[in-house]
Amino acid sequence: MAKKSPKLSWCKARLGNDLNWWASEMSDKVNWDYDGISLIDPKQTSHMLETLEALREYGLDDSIVEKAFIPFSIDQKLPSGEVKLVRTSDSVSDADELQLFLLPDSLDEERSPYAEFLDHITRLQIKMLNDTFHFEEDLSVEDLEEEIRDIYSNDYMEGKAIHAFREIMDILEYAPDGYSLEDDDEDDSEEKKGEEEETYDEIEDLPDEDEEDIDEDETMHWDDDEEEDGYENDDYSEDFPDDEDDDRKY
Repeated sequence: MAKKSPKLSWCKARLGNDLNWWASEMSDKVNWDYDGISLIDPKQTSHMLETLEALREYGLDDSIVEKAFIPFSIDQKLPSGEVKLVRTSDSVSDADELQLFLLPDSLDEERSPYAEFLDHITRLQIKMLNDTFHFEEDLSVEDLEEEIRDIYSNDYMEGKAIHAFREIMDILEYAPDGYSLEDDDEDDSEEKKGEEEETYDEIEDLPDEDEEDIDEDETMHWDDDEEEDGYENDDYSEDFPDDEDDDRKY
């Protein structure tokens, strides 16, 4: 397994025209053909981990997520505009907080930990969709995989590599035509907002702003003090000379 191999200790990454990070060189030149190897940057990692939380109640296995990626931290920025990343023993679950890059462990495309991860989240996504929308006929894993293959077909024919972040999010954000998980999230948000408003209404000890009286003390009689001093606040500027009438020389 790649995680047990000491040969993969660092890699260099470049920012592509698609604004994704791709490997440009790796310490393990024997086992890793870095052409087309993608890296998930810290912001993408944060979004991925947040989206995965929706699958937790459907059986998300943290150990599968952990094994699927090799974490790297930033070592230095290179003159070429690339960055050198060094391997770290930090957990994938801490990648968001630690600003780590994640390299999918995909040496064996068919049986790699990353391939297992994709299969795992695909099954859970289908389970969540069927539970959420109650279709007349349940969706299957094959339905999702076939639709995604159709989306990627042009890229495959042109020899373009599919970035790992896109590959993952296309699964986690998948919904059949006519359905949207975003609409469901908005409904949940409105429901939550309504619950919060009801909660506030139940708190009887909160005073109304219009009914709240402030006890006066001697420090609050500004008008009386100004009258005693011989001028009103709006007129005190008249005591100062205009610039044109000032004959002083400096």
